[in-house]
Amino acid sequence: MHAEAQSAAERLRRTRLIKSIVFVGGMSSIGIELSASRLLAPYFGDSTFIWANLIGLTMLYLSIGYRFGGRVADRRPEPALLFTLTAIAGLSVALIPIISRPILRISVSAFDNVSIGAFYGSLLGVLILFAVPMTLFGFVSPFAIRLMVDDLATTGNTSGGIYALSTIGSIAGSFLPVIVLIPLVGTAKTFYIFAAALVLLSLVGLLLTRAKEVAAGVGATAVIVIIVVGVFGGGQIKPPYRGELIHEAESQYNYIQVLDDNGRILLALNEGQAIHSIYDPNQLTTGGPWDYFTLGPLFSDAYDPAQVDSAAIIGLAGGTAARELSAAYPGIAIDGVEIDGTIADLGVEYFGLGEVPNLSTHIEDGRWYLERTDGRYDIVAVDAYHQPYIPFQLATVEFFGLVRDHLSENGAAVINVGRTDTDFRLVDAISSTMREVFPYVFAVDVERFDNTMLIGMMEPASIDAFYEHAGMSEAGSLIRTVSDMATQSGNVRPGPSGARVFTDDHAPIEFVTDLIILDAAREGE
Repeated sequence: MHAEAQSAAERLRRTRLIKSIVFVGGMSSIGIELSASRLLAPYFGDSTFIWANLIGLTMLYLSIGYRFGGRVADRRPEPALLFTLTAIAGLSVALIPIISRPILRISVSAFDNVSIGAFYGSLLGVLILFAVPMTLFGFVSPFAIRLMVDDLATTGNTSGGIYALSTIGSIAGSFLPVIVLIPLVGTAKTFYIFAAALVLLSLVGLLLTRAKEVAAGVGATAVIVIIVVGVFGGGQIKPPYRGELIHEAESQYNYIQVLDDNGRILLALNEGQAIHSIYDPNQLTTGGPWDYFTLGPLFSDAYDPAQVDSAAIIGLAGGTAARELSAAYPGIAIDGVEIDGTIADLGVEYFGLGEVPNLSTHIEDGRWYLERTDGRYDIVAVDAYHQPYIPFQLATVEFFGLVRDHLSENGAAVINVGRTDTDFRLVDAISSTMREVFPYVFAVDVERFDNTMLIGMMEPASIDAFYEHAGMSEAGSLIRTVSDMATQSGNVRPGPSGARVFTDDHAPIEFVTDLIILDAAREGE
């Protein structure tokens, strides 16, 4: 009787461990997929192209695991084997941040040299790194079902319970890295945490099933992996895009670099192929698109600089545009909207954001802010297109209608749109979309950057008015300096029309941007 009770207790412990490994396996598979996107973002960005590859290959690996996991479980329905496989999965997860780093660094030079073969070859190389753990995660559910089915009459109930438990784990894995782990400890340590949970639980399972030799092997391998992580797992995530790296961080939304480029402080995000803020303590103007936000009101026939007293900036970043608007229009009240609170904090620390007078900072999505605010503005600046990837909800007819509703009578919507030296497809599409809302749309190219500023207005406006008001500006003033740049080399012109119009229902922005990137890469081959 005692032996039967002991056997029943062991079965109960084994069942609980199997269920635990199912839960942790489900949590890890989704958690690592999401963490993988953050591992790739500093090098490849987070476009739909990257997500499609990541999700598609993950599903492929899991499908292979489901298929072969069921076969292995039928041939060797041993709990110790399941725990050995999950231990291997955990150990391979711990190595991903380290092994991927040299491959990812190759992608930096490939991207800079615009070599499409090397770039996408590097991407494929990194994604292959996930083959081992993701395939082994696919083994877990069919293996667990095989181990826990004692009666064919309860097979449906048992399999349903296992898949439900795995799905609940996946739900936890959907939130844990994004909301908790990555913001608190970073991407690499998030991988290590998932790896540790898998390995420790697998070791407990191996010891319970008396597979002591295997447990010893797993333990020894884990020690080696820990040493490797300790030796090679430190250092900066990615080389600086430009200049000297003085700060790097991972937020809920971005990989962030603060760079010192010969005394100018730069903000680079994710793959770093665009600069999002510049701070020069010795010079206010930057030669970049932030200067040009000050020019929007000059196109109005009724322009009066004394009447420009309010602005909203969608995409505050480090505050470069806010500093310039404040200098161009003294006393202006600015609502700066930035979805990433970490970037706003770094703006205060490194970019002089805290020195901007009459600035109210709002940490939230730009469209949601406009949906709920009652404010009306003389300038609504949209600087939220994190090139080369653009949030579609900030580039549609409906969005620009919302912007229009928050403009004062002679207010200007000023949109910063990226492009290449020769490819203006995105500029054309955004301008055509704005023309569905604004009767007056103008375009000004930024000489030193691959950007075009689009200005939309409701009341009478013209290029002649711009030139007239630019000439009336005080010599040496910021507005005069920037308008002179625009006049000399900005190709001031009516905003183009006739291109694709984006709506909330149909806004294939990623399709346009991906084609631009691919065409640029082909030209650089």
